[in-house]
Amino acid sequence: MKDDTLLVHAGRDPERNFGIVNPPLYRASTILYPTLAEFKARSARKANWFSYGIDGTPTNFALADAIARLEGGHRTLLTSSGQSVINIGLLGFLKAGDHVLVADTVYGPTRNFCSGMLSRFGVETTYYDPLLGAEITELMRENTRVVFMESPGTHTFEVQDVPAIARVARERGVVSMIDNTWASPVCFKPIAHGVDISLHAVTKYLSGHSDLLLGCATAADEETFQTLREGMSAVGDSASPDVCYQALRGMRTMGLRLRHQEQAALRIAGWLAARPEVKRVLHPGLPDDPGHVLWKRDFSGASGLFGVVLHMESEDAAAAMIDPMQYFKIGNSWGGYESLIIPAYPGGNRTATSWTESGFLLRISIGLEDVEDLTADLEAGLARLNEALKAAS
Repeated sequence: MKDDTLLVHAGRDPERNFGIVNPPLYRASTILYPTLAEFKARSARKANWFSYGIDGTPTNFALADAIARLEGGHRTLLTSSGQSVINIGLLGFLKAGDHVLVADTVYGPTRNFCSGMLSRFGVETTYYDPLLGAEITELMRENTRVVFMESPGTHTFEVQDVPAIARVARERGVVSMIDNTWASPVCFKPIAHGVDISLHAVTKYLSGHSDLLLGCATAADEETFQTLREGMSAVGDSASPDVCYQALRGMRTMGLRLRHQEQAALRIAGWLAARPEVKRVLHPGLPDDPGHVLWKRDFSGASGLFGVVLHMESEDAAAAMIDPMQYFKIGNSWGGYESLIIPAYPGGNRTATSWTESGFLLRISIGLEDVEDLTADLEAGLARLNEALKAAS
């Protein structure tokens, strides 16, 4: 099946549910067993099992199955948030004395977890230039256990050579993981490019409605999945069946949403690139972007998230632009149906690379509004920006 068909049909089984189109919502903590033998057998199972609510219900497994099929992976684990799935993924494969390689451009909380919690437990993190590609082999050590990628990178949208890095990791017996939230499984399939674990904040595009928190990790094989599952069990995390039901409903329209957001974002990014107030647009889907060649080779599409560097550096002028906006709202998330805009400050979070480009960086998430309305909102904002700069000079 093609992705659009999978998004409609995966995780559904009307014949087993009295012809009901959507999988029912099962809530549970206690689960009963007909016999002691069945109690022992279910507790020992490694396939889909129902032994206690924290292990999931048929609703959870319906969503997990749909995501695994969309990813082209073996099995999917669901957790309570995007951040929790990253933390659990790392904890499952690392112990005291181990070494992990992490892209220098990752999501801030991921970096904080590595530099803080993992460091406290004796795991050393080396942050690497995301543009290294196969040269990452020079940073591998005898105790390197995980290489963590995020492509494109948070805020500055560098595209990594994922197949090259995954190949080096596999040759060295190192587990490769990627935060694939920007692209979603619709636009990029990491496992097909050699990655062991694909991670997502389901909160974003998979859900699409800005009303839930959920994470997922899809493993390439059973051994990797079981390690992930044991890590989740050890920390006591779980995904709510109610939230899984909502996410599964959101997935049904993800193909349509992403196509609109991709095209709208490219149109708006191109319009911004031609504006005199804009120094540079950071979007790998644009032909002049440094990551465009890799993006075109490996990705089948783009999402609605990109960056814009303005020529000026005044936060007051940026506030004059952003605060009165009608459609673009200020919010930390993205991937929902509403458009968002926030400032970004990548300079203070780098160690392997540096962000020294002058100008004020904005991160923009394009929602489902009409492109002309969004463009008009930005145009009015840029006019206010110019007025504020003129008044301050």
